[in-house]
Order: sequence, then structure tokens, then C-alpha cells
Amino acid sequence: QVQLVESGGGLVQAGGSLRLSCAASGRTFRYTMAWFRQRPGKEREFVAAITWSSDNQAYADSVKGRFTISRVNAKNTMYLQMNSLQPDDTAVYYCAVRPLGIAQDIVEYNYWGQGTQVTVSS
Repeated sequence: QVQLVESGGGLVQAGGSLRLSCAASGRTFRYTMAWFRQRPGKEREFVAAITWSSDNQAYADSVKGRFTISRVNAKNTMYLQMNSLQPDDTAVYYCAVRPLGIAQDIVEYNYWGQGTQVTVSS
């Protein structure tokens, strides 16, 4: 079993920054970790993912150049640095893990956190 706990969400003005964290416990060795988000009235969507060794990363087009994913395996923690936030980034952000490589489909991920709310005001 894997437990995931997100933190770092909050209210920020457009153009601001936030850093989300996802703390994992349980068996996560060599797991790929990812961030998804669910905007109001929309389906959950892929944001970014990172492999165990951090040698491979992927981003949704909508966040490229603004968001940076990273992880510290010694702390079992993944991060999402979000810069130049816009109101359209308002969403509940979820972390997820899978035992294989990067994937962007929700169904490919085995474990999920409860989510953290990010609200960007204009």
C-alpha cells in the first residue's frame, strides 16, 4: 500500500507562485510520480510526471515553462513549483504514483492522494 499526502495549496494572485509537496509512504521504490489537477467543472487532467531517477520528466503543454516537477527520494517527497500562475490554473491538485515509467492517462496510476486546492485570483 502507498499513502500520498499533498500540501502547499492556497490562494494566490495571478502572476504569483506556489510550491506543492506530495509526501509518500509505503512501497514507492522506482515508482514514477505525477501531478494531476481537476479544474472546476472539468475532468481530471495530467499536469506533470517524473521518473524515479528524475532523468525523465513530462509536462502538459498548458504548464510548460511555468511549472517544474522535482523529487527527493531520500525524503519520499515530490514537488511542483508553480510560477506565473493564472486563474485558469485554479484546481484541486492531486499526486499519484505508478510502478512503471511516465504515463499521462489517469487509469495508469495506482495510488492517489486526497488533493490540495489551489486558487488563483485575477
